[in-house]
Amino acid sequence: MNHLFYAQSTKTKPSNFLLIRLFSIFYFLFSIFSFSQEKQKDTTKVSQLDEVLVSAVRVTTKTPVSFSNLTKKEIAPRNLGQDIPVLMNYLPSVVTTSDAGNGVGYTGIRVRGSDATRVNVTINGIPYNDSESHGTYWVNMPDFASSLESIQLQRGVGTSTNGAGAFGASLNMLTDNYAVKSTGEISTSFGSFNTNKNTVKFSTGLMNDHFELAGRLSTLKSDGYVDRASSNLKSYFLQGTYVGKTTLIKALVFGGQERTYQSWNGIDAATLATDRTYNSVGEKFDSNGVFEGFYNNQVDNYNQDHYQLHWNEKIANHWSTNLALHYTKGKGYYEEFVDDWKYTNVYYADDSQFTFLGLDPITVDGKTITSTDYTRRKWLDNDFYGTTFSANYKAEKLDFIFGGGYNKYEGDHFDQILWAQFPSNSQPGAIYDSSYSTKADGTVFAKANYQISSKISLFGDLQVRNVHYKTASIETGVVNDNFNFFNPKAGLNYDINTKNKLYLSYARANREPNRSDYQNGNPKPEKLNDYELGWRFKSEKIQLNSNVYYMGYKDQLVLTGELDNVGNPIRQNSGDSYRLGFEVEAVIQLSEKWLLQPNFTFSSNKNVDFISDVNGSLTNLGNTNIAYSPDFIAGNMFTFLPIPAVRLSLLSKYVSEQYMNNLDDASGKLKDYFVNDLNATYEIATKSIFKSIAITALVNNIFNVDYISNGADYGGGYVYYYPQAGTNFLVGLTLKF
Repeated sequence: MNHLFYAQSTKTKPSNFLLIRLFSIFYFLFSIFSFSQEKQKDTTKVSQLDEVLVSAVRVTTKTPVSFSNLTKKEIAPRNLGQDIPVLMNYLPSVVTTSDAGNGVGYTGIRVRGSDATRVNVTINGIPYNDSESHGTYWVNMPDFASSLESIQLQRGVGTSTNGAGAFGASLNMLTDNYAVKSTGEISTSFGSFNTNKNTVKFSTGLMNDHFELAGRLSTLKSDGYVDRASSNLKSYFLQGTYVGKTTLIKALVFGGQERTYQSWNGIDAATLATDRTYNSVGEKFDSNGVFEGFYNNQVDNYNQDHYQLHWNEKIANHWSTNLALHYTKGKGYYEEFVDDWKYTNVYYADDSQFTFLGLDPITVDGKTITSTDYTRRKWLDNDFYGTTFSANYKAEKLDFIFGGGYNKYEGDHFDQILWAQFPSNSQPGAIYDSSYSTKADGTVFAKANYQISSKISLFGDLQVRNVHYKTASIETGVVNDNFNFFNPKAGLNYDINTKNKLYLSYARANREPNRSDYQNGNPKPEKLNDYELGWRFKSEKIQLNSNVYYMGYKDQLVLTGELDNVGNPIRQNSGDSYRLGFEVEAVIQLSEKWLLQPNFTFSSNKNVDFISDVNGSLTNLGNTNIAYSPDFIAGNMFTFLPIPAVRLSLLSKYVSEQYMNNLDDASGKLKDYFVNDLNATYEIATKSIFKSIAITALVNNIFNVDYISNGADYGGGYVYYYPQAGTNFLVGLTLKF
């Protein structure tokens, strides 16, 4: 989505990118050389000290929370350039979409019908959601999956975490563990729509048994399935680690540069029927309304750099602590051509007084001119910094964590005129509509698991969160809001026997409005009570996780189906609403060679006594379906292992029909779809030069289904769709040293 002006992205051009590249290449060459020189006592062991980095926000089967894990090994076969949401597509209750239609560039994720603004995302326990929009923009971190050790998706409220509250899910990412032995990796992939990814990774291994340096460089390009929905992406990752007997210190620098042609408008039904890849963004017309072509530079051009420092210390047999400092620098813009904009809509701003003056009409050849074609850039220059901390006491019966964090966001928003056909009293490069935002977010939480008997354990979690948001602009007006939230959670686990476990939990969550909510009205904070009842079964050949959930909301900010003028979804408070569902996830070992991994979700997602403006009067529509909330979602991975080196998987995803509005208006409905992908890997173990050579292939949508995973409904039959690609492929080669 077009997100910069509304502070949904944090970027800057990394001036040290070239230096990091050269430094990384040097150490990559060094690691290849040292690979044959070093002899380690243990060539495969990786310390689990890294897990402490996220222990404060992650859960285990001892916690009464619904969750799924995705490991590096599980990610690798499909890690050919598509974004993290697409790699998570086959997890329970997950629906993903792609603006470009092929999973590269701008992608989105919904969990249990909740959009990405309600999915709390952390990287090594550090908040990643944008402070103002609450959104997560994966395009800012291309190929980040190549630097991940594991992902955990907690559905529902989950446990207390840092950053924005979770209203649909929490997504916790752990970056690569340190390696004991030096390694190197080169991978490349290519495929449909001129998609191409190149990645170089290295690790020095533990030098002097204490120090490791590791890194990654990636480039990713794609033309996209949709016309001109191109992506030109670069990213880097550099990590230094110190390991002592009781100490783990990690310093990380990572980030990305992205340049994508905008493709967030979608297409109407008539265009979908005749030209499903058409992209209207950047259209140009002459004074008579005759189409002239497209503006070539209708692009996002953003950069984002992250800095993290983690210090984990085991201070006693039962105690360990973690302290982290972080800083994210962002700067960038999106550029666009604006056709026939009226002078009355153009404003200059005095940053200190927030007073606005319009451009003056001018006379040309005796004709009064009151509008102009022009090009502009919408900028954001922001900083996000803070600290997180936790202390963990772990004994035979008690696992107790105390933690929290304080984070500050500062964002400067402004527009810049590049060119105007009739500039009036403006000047090229002039700055207008400038505003400044700050947001402070402080959290303290304490949670504990206590084993009261051999079969029963109790869980408790208390969180206090304070948020202070301040901004002033034409769109939002003057905002100076302070929120104090108390979020209690409790539950229990009951071990019926060694194979069967039951859990029950309750969680309370509160969440503040985002910047766009203020722009579109006078929003209230959201409130949620989440009840979960689950059963876990584990035997030698079958692993089953199932749960029933009831999520009761007050003033939920539901998506209306509309997008604002820069592509952000418009939300409104819906009063009372709920999501009631049943989730099942299983791993079934049919034999040594056949593996089945199905999951499905049945749900009912309703606004209660929903009131809406119908023909100019407020009308109670009764219970209506919540927008973008399908009643049935199913996924499956059917894997065949003919020999140890070969893995063949058929991946299937079904999503039932869903409304794009809250009015039960059938004209704004997305049809159901059933899509199948085929994934194959062949890994050859070698005895010289390389450790292994892996060949990977992914054929998406093998039955060439014409399907649509997302859309927008503006009411009155004005509906737009985001078509996804038909059959397409990616093929990759990975060389490991």
